[in-house]
Amino acid sequence: MKTNRDKELDDPYLNELKNEFRQHSFELKKLKQKLLKSTSASDQSKIIKKMDIISTKMENNQKQSTKVTKSRLKDMKKSYKKRI
Repeated sequence: MKTNRDKELDDPYLNELKNEFRQHSFELKKLKQKLLKSTSASDQSKIIKKMDIISTKMENNQKQSTKVTKSRLKDMKKSYKKRI
């Protein structure tokens, strides 16, 4: 269910960031399952490195999403003040 804020911020770029985040999250879940099933130390090491890379991408995604959201809200606030 979308809130009013979600509707107002229905931005293609933000939606793209959200979708990327969901995809990374799905990849992490798959890698976690692989890690739990793996018995080889070298395979586990490779999986952990992949997980680390994906988690870094997720962190960057969240930072970018926060910046864009703040910017969009700032723009909305400016445009709202102009209307008044």
